[in-house]
Amino acid sequence: MSYIAIPIPREAGKQDIQIEVTVNNEKQSLHYKVELFYWDDCRNPLGHRADCIAELLSKHDPNWTVYYIGSPTDRFVPITFVERRRKTEIQANH
Repeated sequence: MSYIAIPIPREAGKQDIQIEVTVNNEKQSLHYKVELFYWDDCRNPLGHRADCIAELLSKHDPNWTVYYIGSPTDRFVPITFVERRRKTEIQANH
């Protein structure tokens, strides 16, 4: 997969992002979301942050794939997800 960067306005909290692109005359819809995961929500908030992120993601909706882990703050880490395309959607686009 190739990548392009699209600046998204910085908003506090959860963001829901819908993007429609045309590649080689084929339209595709992409769905992203950004969520903030708070360190205090971990079983051991003072433990290693990588373990905390793994714990938080283990409870996340499997229809979404981690796309990007943003820069953490002292309170939270922003994580961007992309919605998995279902096989029926992929077949319908071809």
